[in-house]
Amino acid sequence: MGDRVAKQELFDQFARVAKAVAHGARLELLELLAQGERGVEELATLTDVGMSTVSAQLQELRKARLVETRREGTRIYYRLAGDDVAALLGTLRDVAAAHLGDLAPAARRYLGDDTDIEAIDRDELIRRASAGKVAVVDVRPRVEYEAGHLPGAVSIPLDELEARLTELPADLDVVAYCRGPYCILAHEAVRRLHRAGRPARRLADGWPEWRLAGLPVAAGAEPGRLTSRRGPARRDHRR
Repeated sequence: MGDRVAKQELFDQFARVAKAVAHGARLELLELLAQGERGVEELATLTDVGMSTVSAQLQELRKARLVETRREGTRIYYRLAGDDVAALLGTLRDVAAAHLGDLAPAARRYLGDDTDIEAIDRDELIRRASAGKVAVVDVRPRVEYEAGHLPGAVSIPLDELEARLTELPADLDVVAYCRGPYCILAHEAVRRLHRAGRPARRLADGWPEWRLAGLPVAAGAEPGRLTSRRGPARRDHRR
């Protein structure tokens, strides 16, 4: 039957991870770190939370070995400890969506009414992009795009979208993507494109899910080229 105390100690180790992610602010930090490594100051700005509070939340994640750090001069940068942490975040979202009736209303309050915002899945996007039928736009901040993005996607952060509409081919539909299925940036980009008279959809998920699926990826300032569904082996973009 095994030792009961030893078994409890084992499950307590599993609970360390559960306790670390059992906090909405920490899950938000994990979502941001799934885009690439960040300093505490950047994370505080993105979450609109004080640096001391963000630092404390990061320490809780670090205790559970969900994030790692590197030092550059006086600055400390955080990154996910591995792809499995990003996958855990996705699984938590999926389980919540499947079992919590309160999630959909909460998503609508945050994302707005999305009945007129059509989503496109990864397979359809690849088919249409390979056929040259869509323009793919990454509407995350540029630093996230440079850390990793879909091949062929151009970087147009949301706050630059209206000013740069002429850069998008007029004869192509636009597909916008951002940090994941509950990221507001792509939803808002589609709304702005519709107001400008451009056909637009959003990718159903986002950059982390694309990378975790083992699909072709690119990094740096250049868009690269999306040519097929099967790409190189998945790469870890941690620095």
